[in-house]
Amino acid sequence: MLDFKQEIANTIEKVINIDTKELESYIEIPKDNKNGDYAFPCFRLAKELKKAPGQIASEIKEKIEIDTKIIEKVEVLGGYLNFYVNKQALTKEVIQRIATKQYENLKIGEGKNIVIDYSSPNIAKPFHIGHLRSTVIGGALYRIYQFLGYHTTGVNHLGDYGTQFGKLIEGYKLWGDEYDIEKDPINELTKIYIRINEACKEDEEILNRCRDNFKKLEEKDAYCLEVWEKFKALSLQEFKRVYDLLGSQFDSWNGEAFYSDKMAEVMEMLEKTGKVQESQGAKIIDLEEQGINTPCIIEKSNGSTTYATRDLAAILYRARTYDYDKSLYVTSYEQVLHFKQIFEVAKLLDLEEKYKKGLHHISFGMVLLPTGKMSTREGNIIKLEELLKEAIERAKKIVEEKNPELENKEDVAKKVGIGAVIFNDLANSRIKDEIFDWNQILNFQGETGPYIQYTYVRTKSVLDKVGEVPRAEEVKEELLIDEYSQAISKLIYAFEDILVQVTQKDEPSILARYLIELAKAFSSFYNENKIITEDKQEQMARVYLTYSVGEILKTGASLLGIEMPDKM
Repeated sequence: MLDFKQEIANTIEKVINIDTKELESYIEIPKDNKNGDYAFPCFRLAKELKKAPGQIASEIKEKIEIDTKIIEKVEVLGGYLNFYVNKQALTKEVIQRIATKQYENLKIGEGKNIVIDYSSPNIAKPFHIGHLRSTVIGGALYRIYQFLGYHTTGVNHLGDYGTQFGKLIEGYKLWGDEYDIEKDPINELTKIYIRINEACKEDEEILNRCRDNFKKLEEKDAYCLEVWEKFKALSLQEFKRVYDLLGSQFDSWNGEAFYSDKMAEVMEMLEKTGKVQESQGAKIIDLEEQGINTPCIIEKSNGSTTYATRDLAAILYRARTYDYDKSLYVTSYEQVLHFKQIFEVAKLLDLEEKYKKGLHHISFGMVLLPTGKMSTREGNIIKLEELLKEAIERAKKIVEEKNPELENKEDVAKKVGIGAVIFNDLANSRIKDEIFDWNQILNFQGETGPYIQYTYVRTKSVLDKVGEVPRAEEVKEELLIDEYSQAISKLIYAFEDILVQVTQKDEPSILARYLIELAKAFSSFYNENKIITEDKQEQMARVYLTYSVGEILKTGASLLGIEMPDKM
């Protein structure tokens, strides 16, 4: 495999006493391709060499010897050395990578274990669009890490424990006969939850009974346990319908309750450190020395455990069970303080340093309604299942308008509708808040999921007309050195690097934006170059490039969780 960055670093290393790997880390891809395909900035060397960056760049250029079959030319611009790759070498490399499907056999993460905690809805509450982001971002990261060769474990850490269940149990005791939970579990349980919250505001005695119910649940009280298990089973049945629509999969469904018998060991470890303090009857760990002004509560005044205790037990369990190199928690930025606290407290557990360093909170912005934040208590939520079904219906109408004779319209509408929702969520930086708007979610114009799907369908249409994909050895790379072909080749060559960037920043939007750029590049190529021509050699070259685009679009989209239709 030809690695242009490595070639450039090797070339520079021969004239400057810096390791190739370090030099490679300096190399950038210029935003404007007029400044070359790769740029080596000399600013970092200025202090060490006591020379101006521009002078260093000129001196390196004078000394290095380039292989013009790999690097066509080198230019100095300010403090940069700009490298232009040989167009035929690039094209040949891309053809070989596609022919051997090398991009499907990446071993970058071989021997490393990743745990990703994502989705994690609360039992007995509606699965609403606020859960979409964790499910979709976590799912994309799961697939990308796995694709790169990491041993990846996806955990759905269900919110199936806590005071809210004490409330639900109390509400069920009081009014269970008034609601048909078997027929419509989540909606009916939500009504009970909203009602019991109102009752708690008005009567502190009811609130105390709710707290007592959770304590009983922790102590395995038969009635509380039976009701809780019923809520959980009915909720999972509902959730799985949404997961089926999104194509979500998990390796573990161990929620908070799974750790109920594992918290005593955590408490024992923490007590031994001498860091546990009492505060108003509760047990806390003060974190002011670590720059966190809010103490971490690890046991409530009534002896109940907390969300933090359960997360600490999960860290201990996952370190022992999965031997993780990285453990990712995909939740909203509202939980930044919580994860800062537990990651600091986790340093007190009897764990190897690698497990403590491997903890990462992958935060994301909220999904907001135009009127503000959603709340189950207030009842102002948009259910995810309803959103996805609506997306499919709207996609179906568009498909029927554009192509009434299309076969399998239901299947195409599902792929387009779900793809539109997923891509919309992943297209922008995860940390940004997203205001939910039907028109934005289901906009089928511009930089959207359907645009990528349409571009893929276009590539399939070309291949259907031709009848077969040429063999790689039949393709003459010198016929693909025009501006539009090269733009595609550069993007396809960068695919592996894009996936690595995603894992370095845990940012799926990098891949989403890349797919848009590739779709745009193909659109320009398609408009400027006639693909099916009388010149058979030219046709074979352009058809093969078209096939290559389709392969990468389909692979990249599948990593985001988007399926491609063959026709639209």
